[in-house]
Amino acid sequence: MRKSTLEEVAAAAGVSKMTASRALRGAADVSKETREKVLQQAERLSYVGNRLALSLSSQRTNLVAVVVPSMSNIVFPEMLAGISAGLRGSGMQAVFGISDYDMAKEREIIRDMLSWRPAAIIVTGLDQPAETVRMLQNAEIPVIQLMDLDGTPIDFNVGLSHGKAGEEMAKALLAAGRRRFGYIGSAIDRDLRAGKRRAGFEKVLRESGLSFVDERINAPYSSVAHGKRLSLSMLAATRDLDCIYYSNDDMATGGAFACLELGIASPTEILIAGFNGLDVASALPVRIATSISPRRQMGETAAALLLAVSSGDESRISEKIIAFTPEITGVG
Repeated sequence: MRKSTLEEVAAAAGVSKMTASRALRGAADVSKETREKVLQQAERLSYVGNRLALSLSSQRTNLVAVVVPSMSNIVFPEMLAGISAGLRGSGMQAVFGISDYDMAKEREIIRDMLSWRPAAIIVTGLDQPAETVRMLQNAEIPVIQLMDLDGTPIDFNVGLSHGKAGEEMAKALLAAGRRRFGYIGSAIDRDLRAGKRRAGFEKVLRESGLSFVDERINAPYSSVAHGKRLSLSMLAATRDLDCIYYSNDDMATGGAFACLELGIASPTEILIAGFNGLDVASALPVRIATSISPRRQMGETAAALLLAVSSGDESRISEKIIAFTPEITGVG
C-alpha cells in the first residue's frame, strides 16, 4: 500500500507544504485552526512524517530526552506521566532511559540521547559528575534537572530539598514524642537523594542530643521485601525503638508488614516513617508517617517550563528554579 505524502496532506488541508510541515512539528507561529486542520487531514490520510529527515534539516528533533534512575518504584513512572501529560498536544514526544542509579551508565545514556538531537533533556537530580555536567552544558539545548534542589543546577531546576525533607520529618517525629530511632535504607551510596534525607534527619537528631539507635543499609535496591527483611533483622536485635525512619515508602511498607508479623503495635509502640506518599502506604491496615512528594506535578511543571523555553517567549518563564515542599502526614 502506498504511503501518503506531505504534499497530499498540505493539498487536502489547503495550505502550503511548508505550513503543513510546521503545523505537524507544532511550530508556535502556526495558528491553532490551521494546525488542527492539518492534523485532521494527516490522520485521515494515515500520514507518518519522516522525523529523521526533519532532524537533519533543522538540527533538532521533536524528542525530549528524559533520564530516570529506576522504573521499579512508582515514583518515576508517575513523574514520567506528568511530563507526558504536560507535553500532550505540543508536537513533542518524551523518550526515556533508565540509569539504575549508576552514574557511568547515566553518562552513556545521556551521550546516546544527545546524539539523536533532542529538543531538550530532563535528568533526575543535581549530582552528575563533572564529565556529565560538561556534556550537558555543551549540548546547547534546555537542560532541566528534576526532583532535587540540593546542589547547583546546570540550567533549569524543578524539585524539592531532600535534606530539608529529612530535617522536617525528624522535627515532626520529635514533636510527637519519639526518641529512640532506627534507620533502614537501600543503597544510599547510589540513591543520593535518600542519602540527603537521612543526613538531614540525622542532623536534627544530633542537635537534640540523639542519634540512630540502630541502622540497616544493606539492601541493593528499595522494595517492600527488602524493607520487611531488614526490619525483622533490626527488631530481633533492638526491640526498644519507638520509631523507624526508612529511605522511602516501599521500604517502610515492608516495615509495617514486619510489625504486623511480630505482633508489634504500630504506630503506638513503633511508628513507621517513610518518604513519597505512595498509595500503597495509605492502604495499609496500620498508619505510616510520610512526606508526600508531588512527583506528577513536578513532571507537569518541567514540561510546562520546557514548552515556555521552546516558545522563545521569555515572559512565560517566571523563574529558572521551581521549588516544591512535601507535606508530612501520619505523624500525630
